[in-house]
Amino acid sequence: MKLVKNLLMGAGIIGIAAISINAVQQTPYKESQENQQNEKQGDRDNTAVKDYNVYALPVPEKMDFAGEEVPLHLQDIHERMDRELLVNTYWQSNGLLLLKRANKYFPIIEPILAEEGVPDDFKYLAVIESGLTQAISPARAVGFWQIMEGTGKDYKLEINDNVDERYHIEKSTRVASKYLKKSKEKFGTWTLAAAAFNAGDRGVQRQLNRQKVNDYYDLLLGEETGRYVFRILALKEIMNDPKKYGFNFEDKHLYNHVPTRKVKVDTAVSDFADFAKEFNINYKILKLHNPWLREAHLNNASRKTYYIEIPKEKKVYTSAQ
Repeated sequence: MKLVKNLLMGAGIIGIAAISINAVQQTPYKESQENQQNEKQGDRDNTAVKDYNVYALPVPEKMDFAGEEVPLHLQDIHERMDRELLVNTYWQSNGLLLLKRANKYFPIIEPILAEEGVPDDFKYLAVIESGLTQAISPARAVGFWQIMEGTGKDYKLEINDNVDERYHIEKSTRVASKYLKKSKEKFGTWTLAAAAFNAGDRGVQRQLNRQKVNDYYDLLLGEETGRYVFRILALKEIMNDPKKYGFNFEDKHLYNHVPTRKVKVDTAVSDFADFAKEFNINYKILKLHNPWLREAHLNNASRKTYYIEIPKEKKVYTSAQ
């Protein structure tokens, strides 16, 4: 009996050990299987990540700025162009906003450039300067074309506490056009004229003399001016064929120019909020259409004639019915 008892106890111990060993061996495997199942489920749920891809972009074989060929056969030019295409294609939110705004503002800018004899490609210079907004730079350059106060006054823009015509899209576009034509006459190419809009005529001339070259693409320039023309080219390429670069939208998604009429003013205006009410609009709408009016009143001691833009249809622009 004692022998049988001992044998049974030994078998029991061996059985328990076997079960324990089997449990230890199986647990990690089961946990691994469960983890894999969870990961697969997570992958299925995370469809936004699964369906999103980033692609390399082919640089076009030929490109030009204002009819002047870009030497893409040069390795550094090709790489710099590739950089700007990538940066501006994959900054999707900004790109889509630019496309929306362009539909609203290009119809104002394009005919002025044509009248002034400036190539249409320069509308993309305004895009990279300000994003087609009334921006103010850290250097206090202002408006769509980022015009400095001194430059604005040189070209006869009115700039004071009451009025700053750098914010006037039509007038600032004409000033930018005149500046660009003057630079083109000086340097001989529209490409160098564009660079000079960023770095100034003196800055560009200094680098041409120092480096003993006469072409923008042969210059070694600082980060901003060195990228400047390539950024214009990238936006031109993308905005001319947005679907090619992954921007999908319908006409109804774009911003539209608001029809206005011009109201002649040759006196002081004591309160633009009251002035706006006379035309059945509010102060906000008046200022949105006339950002060059910088205060809530107009002194106009000289009795100068101004033309203030008033929306033709009130119902589209105010909440009042």
